Amino acid sequence: MTPRQQQAWAARTEHDRRDARTRALLLAAAGRVFARHGYGPATIAGITTEAGLSRAAFYVYFASKAEVFRVLAVQVRDAFLAAQEVPGTDPDDPYAVARASTGAFIAAYAEHLPLLALFEQQALCDHEVRELWTEIESRPLRRHARYVRRLVKDGRADPVVEPLALARAVGAMSTTWARLVAADPDVYEDAVRDVTTMHLHLLRVTPRDGSEPPDGSEAPPAPRAPRPDAPRSRPG
Repeated sequence: MTPRQQQAWAARTEHDRRDARTRALLLAAAGRVFARHGYGPATIAGITTEAGLSRAAFYVYFASKAEVFRVLAVQVRDAFLAAQEVPGTDPDDPYAVARASTGAFIAAYAEHLPLLALFEQQALCDHEVRELWTEIESRPLRRHARYVRRLVKDGRADPVVEPLALARAVGAMSTTWARLVAADPDVYEDAVRDVTTMHLHLLRVTPRDGSEPPDGSEAPPAPRAPRPDAPRSRPG
């Protein structure tokens, strides 16, 4: 590669990085504006003012308010799917997986709570948002149910109800406790401990060494976004 080609490549890379930062600023600002005002009253002008950018900058990345809203819905969907990918957790340890995935789900739900009601409402009139909302609701449940079926097949669990029903019950408990965490972040560890304990009781996991199963008393730390290259385990 010639020096001139190297300079052109470096300039393009730096431009791409600026693009990524600007787009991220607009998305973060849009999330705050939608959460604060709702979908209808939110405006592109309000989003750009919140981001400290020009209206022209907005249209470089998004064609409309509806488009940026859909992109936010995609981000939230991906956050809930990522909540079931627990990096650094032994996939053969159902206790660790239950604690880590419960903690990640509660954290994700509490973080995105202001937008979730808007997504559900907008899904009534926007088929693209409706498809995303359906994924937010159903894909984590299906993945969790598959994980439980695998535990049953391996002789590791004897759930008190069929796997999809168990996934729905744990999901409902997690969302209920996540609302408490959204109102008071200090209860996060207690919420994760309580939901994990109930989750393990519903699973009736069989310890491989014959020991008593843990009660979920130690909640994991509030999860961080996983690195793209991090090894991941998931309940499904």
